[in-house]
Amino acid sequence: MTLWQLIILASIACFALKFVGYLIPPALFARPRPARVANLLTIALLAALIAVQTFGQGEKLVLDARVPAVLAAAGLYALKVPFIVVVIVAAGVAAGIRALT
Repeated sequence: MTLWQLIILASIACFALKFVGYLIPPALFARPRPARVANLLTIALLAALIAVQTFGQGEKLVLDARVPAVLAAAGLYALKVPFIVVVIVAAGVAAGIRALT
């Protein structure tokens, strides 16, 4: 299977998933439990993506400058610092650590 065939297949799968989402009746999400699961699932998927991008490289666990940068960003975000400042400080932390190593 070529790369373009895989891209087309993935695009069709994404479209099908999106279409199935429209087929779910809105009354289902009006109930508290499904609405809560849908909201928490989004947060869990985002947290998993952040963890994989921070600690993973291929199939290996890697602890490099990204870890302290994410920790600094999480701390500043907890202090309710503006998002642009969080991003700049986290980038500075990662750049500083990479410059030292």
